[in-house]
Amino acid sequence: MKKIGLTSTTFARYDMAKAARKQIEKQVTGVKFIERYVPGVKDLPVSAKKLIEEEGCELVMAFGMPGGEKIDKLCAHEASTGLIQAQLMTNTHIIEVFVHEDEGINDKDLKELMHNRATQHADNVVKMLFKPDALRKEAGQGIREGREDKGPL
Repeated sequence: MKKIGLTSTTFARYDMAKAARKQIEKQVTGVKFIERYVPGVKDLPVSAKKLIEEEGCELVMAFGMPGGEKIDKLCAHEASTGLIQAQLMTNTHIIEVFVHEDEGINDKDLKELMHNRATQHADNVVKMLFKPDALRKEAGQGIREGREDKGPL
């Protein structure tokens, strides 16, 4: 049984972890989810690291919604750096799923973006853990999560 950690923030305005979990459950069985919630994005690195080291998760998805202000973008960068460091310290993938509050045109667009980014990253998790050859086929295709793909050159 694969263990997948989901860690999310209470600041986010949409439950991306729930959407990702549902997306994974639609595709595979034999997965145990361990969920943790923290106040903000800067709390995600330690939460993810604990899911790996204390709970034995084989992969963690970290969800956050930084605000649109300059200080929020700086905090998101610091959180991203912390997630990268936690990956290197644990030799385990942590899939960062951040949606900045100012990425949406309006609330409806923002919610759709958050859902799409979460579920498309969940699809990547399924590929990473269960279907690694699928990622090889997608290399160089300009695929991105949340919005339309860019496509290959």
